[in-house]
Amino acid sequence: MSLSPGKIQHLNNLSTPAGIIAAAAMDQRGSLAKSIAAARGVEESAITDEMMVEFKVAVTRILTPHASAILLDPEWGLPAAKARASNAGLLLAYEKSGYDNTQPGRLPDLLPNVSVKRIKDWGGDAVKILIYYTPFDDANVNDIKHAFVERIGAECEANEIPFFLEFIGYDPQGRKNYEKSVAFAKEKPEIVIRSMEEFSKPQYGVDVLKVEVPINADYVEGSSVYKGEKAYSWDEAIGHFRRAAAAAAKPFIYLSAGVSNAQFNESLRMAADADTGFSGVLCGRATWKDGIPVYATKGIAALEDWLADEGVKNIAAVNESLKPAKSWKARLGV
Repeated sequence: MSLSPGKIQHLNNLSTPAGIIAAAAMDQRGSLAKSIAAARGVEESAITDEMMVEFKVAVTRILTPHASAILLDPEWGLPAAKARASNAGLLLAYEKSGYDNTQPGRLPDLLPNVSVKRIKDWGGDAVKILIYYTPFDDANVNDIKHAFVERIGAECEANEIPFFLEFIGYDPQGRKNYEKSVAFAKEKPEIVIRSMEEFSKPQYGVDVLKVEVPINADYVEGSSVYKGEKAYSWDEAIGHFRRAAAAAAKPFIYLSAGVSNAQFNESLRMAADADTGFSGVLCGRATWKDGIPVYATKGIAALEDWLADEGVKNIAAVNESLKPAKSWKARLGV
């Protein structure tokens, strides 16, 4: 399916002049509230709406001069959207934070007072959806998720707005801490590769795949963040990057998935070595998460000072790692 003129214009709004998506992410909701609460030593219920908005506005205002776009949420992020730099496009999340934990399969749901039309009316340049997905889950669970994505793709097509789909792999057995283990690291390449292949299919209407790197750099022997337990050699990791890139029939960008700035940049170095043709990043916590305890203990002015120093350095390091990225236009023939 060829891109409509409307979608092309919105994608241009989200990109650098070279067609690279160098986007920051600040759509965290439940995880952000939990982290602020933990750093303050209080219950999560003590984190007010005003605090959530204040944090998001500060991150957006200070970091977007160094980004091509910002991802926010409609719940607390709309005031931040107004504070973004003029060079930055806007992506808005459509899904509820988290997932349905009353039944197996980590099923997603949409925000009840949001639609694709409303996202566009709020000035959004793209719709972002996150789902938890693994090809190793029950076929009926995955069929529900496939239909869910198809509906959103059709809604985005009707409104001529790009659809960014983020899929996060997980352990369908729900074993505690398993997703951080070397065993899961060995499973991760196949999860990422098969997910990229699935959601590249035209029936989903996805325009940009927002993907995890197909390895865990902590377990790559020879990586700068190697922790001593091996899941793959450097060459094996590079091979996984190449297989994942070959599985994508859509432009794809990497997400930071909550890892440190050092680990994310090492992963991008591997992507560059593999010549994957990735079209950018959507990087959130790797740039600003170390500012959470600063905000929690010292307040907004201290956070702003930290962002202007360490936060800007973090996003500059990510931007440096984007030099090997390739324009999304090249993959789509635009």
